[in-house]
Amino acid sequence: MLLYWFILLVAWAAVHLLFRVEIIGKENLAAARAAGPLVVAPNHISMLDPVFVAVAVCDWSRMNILAKQELFQNPLLGWFFRQLGAVAIDRGKGDTATLDKVTAACKNGKKLLIFPEGTRTKTGALGPLKGGAFLIAGQAGAAMLPCRIIYGTKDGKMHFFCRVRLCFGPVIPADTFAITDPGHKVAALRGMKNTLKAELEALLEQNRF
Repeated sequence: MLLYWFILLVAWAAVHLLFRVEIIGKENLAAARAAGPLVVAPNHISMLDPVFVAVAVCDWSRMNILAKQELFQNPLLGWFFRQLGAVAIDRGKGDTATLDKVTAACKNGKKLLIFPEGTRTKTGALGPLKGGAFLIAGQAGAAMLPCRIIYGTKDGKMHFFCRVRLCFGPVIPADTFAITDPGHKVAALRGMKNTLKAELEALLEQNRF
């Protein structure tokens, strides 16, 4: 854990040296820290997004970060992401063992960061939301914290020394993700996706550069 704190401090210093970071919705972040099981759900533009969110959440309790296997191909980056709490998932092979592991950890109180889009977008616009984050939240009995990452650049992408806004919305209660009728699972998931999408789009409209 001491190594994690050191890595987090180094990441915090690097982020604030190389970018102009602003955190919006600190009251929502504070509420989320006390919410019990929690899924942090940001949009995804840059490979550094998980670092920005980890630094912003920064409560000295390492959360799990669900990340695609490809991010770990570089040994140094792989080591760095693992120290921050990243857990590799092989998306192409139905990696249920990893999903079960992070779901159980979340249920037991460990925060989970997962990108509902499943991959980075090329334009900075919000892409289609996948169902995994919502199913994990439902199975873990977890609330969800919307997070909109906004880069203050012409193309909406991350560039060194650019302005970055990490915008946290109100916590979405855990019961929003409970599927009580398996026969209507598809409709229930659609409603969950629409709820999060509306929150993420509202955060962009309220806080765009």
